[in-house]
Formats: sequence, structure tokens, C-alpha cells
Amino acid sequence: MSRLLLAPATWASLFLLALSGLAGCSPSTPPQAAAPEAPQVGVMTVQPRRVAIRTALPGRTAPTMIAEVRPQVTGIIQSRNFTEGSEVKAGATLYQLDPATYQAAYESARAAIAKSEASLRSARLKAERTKELLAINFVSQQAYDEAEATLRQSEADLAAAKAAAEAARINLAYTKVTAPISGRIGKSAVTAGALVTANQQTALATIQQLNPIYVDVTQSSADVLRLRRALGSGELKKPAESAARVALLFEDGSSYAQEGTLQFSDVTVDPTTGAITLRVLFPNPQGMLLPGMYVRAVVEEGVREAAIVVPQQAVTRDTKGDAIAMIVGADGKVEPRRLQVERTLGADWLVNGGLQPGERVIVEGLQRARPGAVVQAVERAPGAPGASAPAAPAPPAADSKAGKAPKS
Repeated sequence: MSRLLLAPATWASLFLLALSGLAGCSPSTPPQAAAPEAPQVGVMTVQPRRVAIRTALPGRTAPTMIAEVRPQVTGIIQSRNFTEGSEVKAGATLYQLDPATYQAAYESARAAIAKSEASLRSARLKAERTKELLAINFVSQQAYDEAEATLRQSEADLAAAKAAAEAARINLAYTKVTAPISGRIGKSAVTAGALVTANQQTALATIQQLNPIYVDVTQSSADVLRLRRALGSGELKKPAESAARVALLFEDGSSYAQEGTLQFSDVTVDPTTGAITLRVLFPNPQGMLLPGMYVRAVVEEGVREAAIVVPQQAVTRDTKGDAIAMIVGADGKVEPRRLQVERTLGADWLVNGGLQPGERVIVEGLQRARPGAVVQAVERAPGAPGASAPAAPAPPAADSKAGKAPKS
């Protein structure tokens, strides 16, 4: 066989041609992965605003007036003239005692008055005649003095008879046991036929005035001192007289329809509890508030003109229990901030330190905010519902692979 002989230059050209063919058959270089998009978070720009500082204080209801009905004379009860649990008016007859003996005593006292009046008339006439006889020296001075003394004694006897008659009349009137105040009367402790005695210890019934009604609440002396310091420094301002109202919450959390007014604050601190009693007056036309009920009174302590508040969902707690909020800086990075919170105001925290006006606090999407991470801040209006939170970024398609774009 004959061998094909090629020049060295020809071999070099063929080698380069083979390399170029192999390069053309190799797969294309994969594109670089796109940078992940910064997550969206909802933020609220801190702005001072005017807020009313209110405190819910525990307390119990108490009647404005209470009277225990007791007899003032001894006797047998003839009748009971009221329905237990009903409303009674002041002066209404509640019980009727047997008046026979007291009626007889009153009639006897009136007869004593008539006898004293007759004696007085006779003594007066005798004194007048003795005076005329003394003028002509027909009687002695001693006889005149005795006649005058008899007249003065008769006048005193008449006055005593009238006083005894008045006492008998009062005792007769006491056989009708009347209501000293208007209000709701409780159960009766006695029935008709029972013997009662004057000024006995056991009350026949109890009347309580429930409209209006008191609510006695307690507040710690430390809170009272704090409030006075805040008012003295100007941090808090006293509410206007027209706005100095108190709301009421029942034990189940529901609200009472009527508002009350603060009457006074006690000047004595209870040494066992360290608390001060406040008394609030509430109208109770429907009788929903009963004595002894446990309630909470929402008292307006004052108004803070430039308060900083943040929603409660924007504040978390660290392992030490400190309040932490996430702030979005001007460069879009997340920064944790330790706050000084005082109390809750509805769904917000009242912040005393750690935030400045104009800073942006993350209120939605905290699970996507990591310290130092860059986020897209979306402003949320104060009080916006959580349903308006931005949706989380959609996950990649199921058939996508790392380093490659998903199929179209």
C-alpha cells in the first residue's frame, strides 16, 4: 500500500480545524443565577400624636344610700304593706303595728291637757282677783304671792301635759313603720303576727338606693404618685371638665352603656394593700348594676400631647424580657431597637424611649426581617388591618433547577 505523505504545515492546519469542530459541538455555558429580590415588609413612620391616658381599675358597686328598717316602738305586726324586691318611696308605710295601746295613751295625754287647761284658767282668775284685793290692802302680800305661784305651776303643768301628749302622738305614729329613703327594698325578716321591740338589733328589712349607684375602685399609691408627678411636670395634662368621664366594664368584659363621673379620691392609704379608694358615680336607670358586683372602671388620667405609640404586633421580647422593635434605616437595612414601653393603649404600646419621630418601624412581615438584611419598606397607614400585608414572594417553579432558568 502506498503511504500518503503530507507536509508539516498541512498537519498543523488539520489539527486546528479539529479543535474548532470540537468547540462547536460542546454545550453552552449556563447563565449566572439572578440576585434574590429583597423581601417586602410593612412599616409605620413614627409620628407623635395626642392620646388620652386611661387606666382600668378594679372595684365593686355600692348603693348611694342604705337604710335598715327597725321599729321604734314595741308591738305586734298587723300587716306588711310592700312587695319584697320592689321600689318603695320615702314615707311609704312598710309595716303596721297594733296601735291600740298607743292610741289609748294618746287619748289619755289629750285629756291631761284639758285638765291642765282648766286648772290654769282657775289659777289665772284667782291671781287676778288677789291682785285687785292687794291694791286696797284687803289681802296680804303673801296671799298674792301664793296665787301667782299657783298660776305659774298651772302653766308648767299644761306645758308638761302638752309634751306628754306629743310623745304619745309620736309613739302612735311609730306604729306605722315607714320607709326612711326611696330605693329598692330587700326581703322581710318578719311576717304579720310577729312581736317586734323598739330599737331591736335585727332589721325588719333593708332599703338601698341604686339609682345613681357608686363604684368604689382602688389604685395603688405608687400609681397615684406617678400620676401626680406627670401632671406636675407637664408630661400629662388634666382632661377637660366636660371630658372627665369614666367608662365601666362588666366582669365578662362587656361595656356598660352609661358613663360615670369621678366624685373624689380618698386621702387615706390602706396599710394592708397600699391602695387608695376612688369613688365614681354612675346612673343606673335600668337597675343593671347591683350592689357588690365586680366591675372595672376605665378612668381617664390625663392627656399626653406628643405621645409615641406603636402597634403591639411590632414589638417582641428578647430573652431578657426587653421590648424590641425592628427599624428600617435610610439604607433599607433592618436594625433591632430596644424600647422603653410604659403601658398598652388598646392595640398599641405607649413608648417612653428608644424611638424618634420619623423612624420607620416594621409592623408586618417581621418573619422576613433579619437584622442587617435589606428589605423593601411599604408604608402602612396606622390602624390598617393585617389582611393588607404584602404577600410573600412566590416560590420557584417545581421543575426549576439551580443555576438554570425555569422552562417556559
